[in-house]
Amino acid sequence: MVRLRRNFLPYLFLAIPIIIYLVWVIGPMFYTFYLSLTNWDGLSSPQFIGFRNYERLFTDRVFFLSLTNNMKWLASFVTVPVVLGLALAMILNRAVPGEKFFKMSFYMPMVLAMVVSGLIWGWLYHPRGGLINSVLVGLGIVEKGPGWLSDRDLALWSIIIVAIWRQVGYVMVLYLAGLKSINPEYLEAAKIDGANDWQVFRKVLLPLLMPVSVIVLVISVIDSLRAFDLVSVMTRGGPANSSSVLANYMYIQAFNNYRMGYAASIAVILFLISLVFIFIYLWRVMQDELEY
Repeated sequence: MVRLRRNFLPYLFLAIPIIIYLVWVIGPMFYTFYLSLTNWDGLSSPQFIGFRNYERLFTDRVFFLSLTNNMKWLASFVTVPVVLGLALAMILNRAVPGEKFFKMSFYMPMVLAMVVSGLIWGWLYHPRGGLINSVLVGLGIVEKGPGWLSDRDLALWSIIIVAIWRQVGYVMVLYLAGLKSINPEYLEAAKIDGANDWQVFRKVLLPLLMPVSVIVLVISVIDSLRAFDLVSVMTRGGPANSSSVLANYMYIQAFNNYRMGYAASIAVILFLISLVFIFIYLWRVMQDELEY
């Protein structure tokens, strides 16, 4: 009896988180798929309408605009923070004066909540009293500062800059961890063979950092696709939906327009796009495991 209880106990501990995961993650996920096939205002009973919500998505201009903005966000996230984060990691991996201070300073934006970051940068972007326009006018660069968050051509990129500002420190920390795990003998051997700094970086460091790079890219892609907080706080998708992203548009459809079924179909599309990159990441991890 005691032995049976000991054998059963690990499964009991595993059952608790599995049940919680099923109830709070898997269950709502399948329910969202169901809701995407209904017409529901959140109050009355859902009415099954098949794939009509998805058919409407293909004729929804704001949906495609939001999807395009997400792709711009994604392209920016997998380039600028990755390059800057790797460059900072390479610099701070060496013994430089104030190394700890710089590491803390670059990572500090990641500690701030998205809402706080959005509010701070909203003040900085203020067209008249904001720090950025005050500096530009004070230096005589412009006579009147632009409306960073009210200009249709600038609003999205102004928000993306804030997101990049937060992401660079996170990417830096990931690459620093990867650099610390590399055996210095590899670098010394390359230098003994006559390789210069660029050749050591390209031929030795980059291949060894490839597992970290895959993680960084996947995280950057997922973060860019679920972008919501900054857009909601800074512009709410305006002006004229020019800074709208899928998560923000989904929220507006669900909680402002009370079209839960249509919002669920947007959520499903967003999930499927994310799933593609998740599968690529899992495939890469499995390939590395098979090589070992």
